[in-house]
Amino acid sequence: MKSLALISVVITGWLLLSAVGDFPDWGDPDSPANSYRLSQHFVTETFHETAVPNMVTAVLADYRGYDTMFETVVIFTAGIAIISILRVFRTEDPGAGGPKVYEKRPDLIVDTTCRLMIPIIQLFALYVIAHGHHSPGGGFQGGVIFGASFILIALSRDMQAAHKWVPERRVLNLAGIGILIYAGFGLASMFLGYNFLDYAILHKIIPATPIEARYHSMLGVEIGVAFTVTAIMYSIYSNLASKGTMKEGL
Repeated sequence: MKSLALISVVITGWLLLSAVGDFPDWGDPDSPANSYRLSQHFVTETFHETAVPNMVTAVLADYRGYDTMFETVVIFTAGIAIISILRVFRTEDPGAGGPKVYEKRPDLIVDTTCRLMIPIIQLFALYVIAHGHHSPGGGFQGGVIFGASFILIALSRDMQAAHKWVPERRVLNLAGIGILIYAGFGLASMFLGYNFLDYAILHKIIPATPIEARYHSMLGVEIGVAFTVTAIMYSIYSNLASKGTMKEGL
């Protein structure tokens, strides 16, 4: 079995490496990725159509909004699937021979350091979410950073301390709210007579021009993505680390 796996890996690796020779040169202006009319439209017209300096954010949250919304749904579905498989709702009586809850004593140095670092990490996560229009960042990246800050609480102290900040029900609510926020912008566009996720029409309910409405709507959907990513990331960790008991695991 190991031999078959090794052969499969070698063949796949050879096929991938053999395709490298067909790649265009780095920075070649005549490469298909640069010369295709759609790419040129993104490069030349993104800022004029969306007022967003970061072309990547405009493509992900506006031009390719359907795909990004369903990427968020995939993350949500993966989290729900892991919870459905791992979550254990029955309680064991420690006196009856069941697993005992491990009482962790926080280390003074680790606990103090994390208390100082966690607010900074969360502030940086908010910056990454809010500033994704102008620099590398966005809802996915900021959500991961924010989720990591709650995981750090569980690692530095215990999972019960983390649950005080993000109870299980609140985590699931945030994950669902993030999806609803994203879809809400699309539905609002439809109700006003435009296509789903066509943000320009939202200038009728947002005090802004159509271009500015696209700009502000992208920030809104990025916030929705951040809610879902933050909640699902912490939920996956807490279920895997505790084997579904939501008690101390690592």
